[in-house]
Amino acid sequence: MAIRDVVSALADVPTLLALKKGMKPRPLDTKDCIGAAVERNAARVGGLTAVVCEGESVTWQGLNARANRYAGALQASGLRRGDVASVMMENRIDFLAVVIALNKIGVTAGLINTNLRGRPLSHCVSVTESKKCVFGSEMAAAIEEVKMDLDLKEGEDYHMVPDGDAQTPNWAANLGEAGAREADENPPDTAQTTLGETAMFIFTSGTTGLPKAAVLSNRRYLASAQLAAKAGLRCTEQDRLYICLPLYHGTGLMVGAGAAFASGASMFLRRRFSASAFLPEIREHACSCFIYVGELCRYLVNTPVKPDDADSPLTTMMGNGLRPDVWLDFKRRFGIRRITEFYGASEGNVAFANLLNKDRTIGMTSSKVALVRYDVDADEIVRDDNGRCREVSSGEPGLLLGHINPEAAFEGYTDRAATEKKILRDVLEPGDAWFNTGDLLREVDVGFSLGYAHYQFVDRTGDTFRWKSENVSTNEVSDILCAFRAIEFCNVYGVQVPGADGRAGMAAVTLREGVESLDWDAFAAHVRKELPPFARPVFVRVRPAMALTGTYKMLKGDLKREQYDIAAVDDPIHVMKPGGGNYEPLDAAYLETINSGEAGF
Repeated sequence: MAIRDVVSALADVPTLLALKKGMKPRPLDTKDCIGAAVERNAARVGGLTAVVCEGESVTWQGLNARANRYAGALQASGLRRGDVASVMMENRIDFLAVVIALNKIGVTAGLINTNLRGRPLSHCVSVTESKKCVFGSEMAAAIEEVKMDLDLKEGEDYHMVPDGDAQTPNWAANLGEAGAREADENPPDTAQTTLGETAMFIFTSGTTGLPKAAVLSNRRYLASAQLAAKAGLRCTEQDRLYICLPLYHGTGLMVGAGAAFASGASMFLRRRFSASAFLPEIREHACSCFIYVGELCRYLVNTPVKPDDADSPLTTMMGNGLRPDVWLDFKRRFGIRRITEFYGASEGNVAFANLLNKDRTIGMTSSKVALVRYDVDADEIVRDDNGRCREVSSGEPGLLLGHINPEAAFEGYTDRAATEKKILRDVLEPGDAWFNTGDLLREVDVGFSLGYAHYQFVDRTGDTFRWKSENVSTNEVSDILCAFRAIEFCNVYGVQVPGADGRAGMAAVTLREGVESLDWDAFAAHVRKELPPFARPVFVRVRPAMALTGTYKMLKGDLKREQYDIAAVDDPIHVMKPGGGNYEPLDAAYLETINSGEAGF
């Protein structure tokens, strides 16, 4: 064991002890919220920059004042504590101001993915029973497409936040103009908002077009923000965070903006990621911290190497999904000293964080967890004769379960049935309850670690896989594909693609009786219409029959092992190439391109 590892770990002891004391869950009736955190920054470091975005810079006092004006306008529109307002806006300063404003007056923000259109979009507004819809002018066309399906009044319940000199449609009110007439002072409502109140709904990916709304309380948001600021990024008001992840996503909003809210650090905000702009902007805006997902890191590693790649103020990063095989290359190339990889879900009750800066690990947790045996081929938990789960040995992959208790509540979804589906009972002893993460993890040896067990992410279980930084439900995609008239059965699963993070979708399909061949153009049109890009199967395999269990459950084991190897199977396989919208026969030449990691997925 290297002496430097021991010294490094011991140096973290004061931080970990302070964090452990500060992270003990506060009572739910405690008066505190996101808006109050912003008010504290306005009072403490009000003259310092809070956000820089597209040439605009605003201080903490300015951000707080803008949020106060929006809060006044939203209250004047009829919103009251306990209501829900949908928010659909691209990354910009006004997005943060609107979310803060809603929180200040005790209104829950339903944060909608800006890529959604049609039925998935209207579902997100309706399922949360939103009283108002606040949208950026850049989203006006998307909202206009679905407003006839919403129980909202034109001219009263739609509030547009202008982007530039955009005109306000006649069916919406201009929130920017309404806010300009309101006062800058902090609303008294903020001081009455408690930790137990729901701060926001963050939606799951919704591969069927019907996303689930995960409940996020003020307490859980602020706890995550404090963890990110104090123990993850270790940032202060002297730091600047580079945030190019969408703010409707938990990582961008809870870890990125949350760390700034908790510490007074400033944010450089980008609407969307650009590999070519990354280092120039890091240098120009003196960003010391980077909020990432693994896909972004892979893109950056694959850009042409330059001798000065490590010459920047960037030293620290926090995020999730950084692949072990990319980790060290990225760290060395860009001069990163600290990577705080974390693991968690917006709706979950368990979180891991690499607080001791150990390479290629999601770190440790203070939550009570269990790794139990899981039969990957059968896609089911292994139980003993008494019906109890069996824990795995150290180093062996197991299904991660998070114990549900008063200090680790499972807040779940707005849909009670969906919430209950994620809970396992009588797992290790009668009457216990655990959150089923659906993920396989293993305990790993990282050397001296102050007695904390460290873990590594292994994979998603059978019904869900991760692609393009989004979770894809195999059952939901299968339902969509089976709606195509020619398909009788469909088995969807994830397959590994060299050089790409996560798993690409693959579907094995059988055709209805009397259908001799698949109309690939019509099928591709169906896929494009019904599924978002990340959920569209990259590979489609046409089979004469589907392998089923005695209870008619489709088997995935052999399909996953065979993947898209056209030399190993007789079935025809088609592929949707990157940037394309149609399926083409997979041939040996393109298979070689895929296997070389040069296909560009």
